[in-house]
Amino acid sequence: MAETIIKQEEAKQENGILNGVIWKQILIFFWPILLGSLFQQLYNTVDTIVIGKAVGSNALAAVGTTGSIISLLVGFFVGISSGATVVLAQYYGAGNQEGVSKTVHTAIAMSFWAGLLLTVVGIATTRPFLILMKVPDEILDDAALYMKVFYAGIIGNLVYNMGTGILRAVGDSKRPLYVLIVCALLNVVLDLLFVLAFHWAVFGVAFATILSQLVSAVIIVAMLMRSEGSYRLYLRKLSMDLPILKEIVRIGIPSGLESVVYSISNVLIQTFVNTFGTTAIAAWSAIGRIDVMMWMVMQAYGISVTTFVGQNFGARQYDRVKKCARTGLLMTMVSIVAISVIIFTLCPVFLSIFTNDQAVIEQGTRFLRTISPSYFTFVFVQVYSATIRGCGESVQPTILSLVSIC
Repeated sequence: MAETIIKQEEAKQENGILNGVIWKQILIFFWPILLGSLFQQLYNTVDTIVIGKAVGSNALAAVGTTGSIISLLVGFFVGISSGATVVLAQYYGAGNQEGVSKTVHTAIAMSFWAGLLLTVVGIATTRPFLILMKVPDEILDDAALYMKVFYAGIIGNLVYNMGTGILRAVGDSKRPLYVLIVCALLNVVLDLLFVLAFHWAVFGVAFATILSQLVSAVIIVAMLMRSEGSYRLYLRKLSMDLPILKEIVRIGIPSGLESVVYSISNVLIQTFVNTFGTTAIAAWSAIGRIDVMMWMVMQAYGISVTTFVGQNFGARQYDRVKKCARTGLLMTMVSIVAISVIIFTLCPVFLSIFTNDQAVIEQGTRFLRTISPSYFTFVFVQVYSATIRGCGESVQPTILSLVSIC
């Protein structure tokens, strides 16, 4: 026991998040998260490319129109799970081994049961939601099929995301990246196999996605079970500690509601786009795969800032918390401005990756050149929300984000 405590203290002293040069440590932490997000996005991007090129614009529109609904339910849980990341980061920064262990087991158990709930709710509400969104009749059946298959395997998605949140909370952003690389490549292979060889069309891309996500969940759980230290996972200890669950929910619910409001706004936009026909739907689906690049960069910085602030707040290094917020803001702003210029300039080239339909490309170009100049305005909200959330507060960043959405 004494040896374990000594090792924990030595690890704390060597923790770059608590002691390293801030901008260097943010970059070291940021890049694996960004690359991981890129590979995770590859799941959806490959689906879009394969469907758009091999099946057609109707199938592309069917897959694209489901995204906002899926995000509505999944995003709510991911928002709640961010509460677990904050709680765990603070316990880890403070050196509270018991708190770390209880948080890990509570978080994984919660993700499993939430996955079961979302499976039932998602499958039951698929067609009513699509009809409410005025999805055209010619793509309704394919859209419903894609959503139902996705929901059937959503447990893998939630367990994986919770597991990566645990690893990132303790300062490990590399292993989640390795898992994503393997599973994204698997997704590509399965997409090509199911669509081009088996001719399963929309069902094929959905099935490939959930199989890949299930594999990623199994790998990440195995990593946690083989980890050293207080965040090691023991299946026999899986249960939900009520006080910790309450703290996770206290921090996570506002984030979940924030995600829901954001998703509802996307649903409303998607509903409006649907009234313009299949070409507009396909264009909106394609630009979503490009527009998401900006959000992935901002999210990667946000996760980095939240983790840094959480650990330093737990260690009571409050001056370092302020420095982290300022440094994160500057780094995020420079990155987002650069991305905005690239997207504005090269959007027709990017759109041609997803479709050969010239009408879709022209429509998508108009969309992107309208919205890309405003990307920088979200930087302030993202970074300061991440900072406040890392300190354990949740209502203020949620209000800030909701104001920016409205």
